[in-house]
Amino acid sequence: MALADVRRALAARTLPSQAGPVRDVAPAELPPRGDSRPAAVLCLLFERVGQVHVVLTRRSSLLRYHAGEVSFPGGRLEPGESPLEAALREAEEEVGAVPGSVEVLGELSPLTTRGSRALVHCFVAVYPDPGSDAPALAARSVEVERVFTVPLADLVAPGAFHEELWPAPGSGRRAVPFFDLSALGEDVVWGATGRMLAELVDAVLAPRLPA
Repeated sequence: MALADVRRALAARTLPSQAGPVRDVAPAELPPRGDSRPAAVLCLLFERVGQVHVVLTRRSSLLRYHAGEVSFPGGRLEPGESPLEAALREAEEEVGAVPGSVEVLGELSPLTTRGSRALVHCFVAVYPDPGSDAPALAARSVEVERVFTVPLADLVAPGAFHEELWPAPGSGRRAVPFFDLSALGEDVVWGATGRMLAELVDAVLAPRLPA
């Protein structure tokens, strides 16, 4: 799965104003900091030896919300910020991503929660290969325990992806995506991050699948 595939997929479906409809998630799937302010995250991608890698973080085990979970760099909007400004700021604060080196490709469908209705925006961006073309990314915040990367193709390897049907108040049951990264020495990715990854992978793979 090359960076050109991602560029083509997002160019075919995204300007931020053309992102998909708002999708409902459970409160447990939201990023940390359990308040009602909108949030924004940055899905950073880079290419290494022809393969796209995605940057993920493990949240600190000391956090009140979502301790130890895998997520994208991101957080809540500060007063006067746009979602993109917040995503870039948080990525710099959490993992050291230099905003001037970030090339934003598009935005995935925003998420909301039945509890607060606060939106979570996810921007997909390209970054130079850390450690090669750019300084290595590393945990720069007390909220982040570690930073790691995963080849995007590994998310669709046999046994890596599955969905579970969870009860959904007022609407029966809903599918919750899971990405099992245990083969890579990492944990399961689920929740809001899992939904965003599932949408990205689906967008990239769909044009390549036979009709």
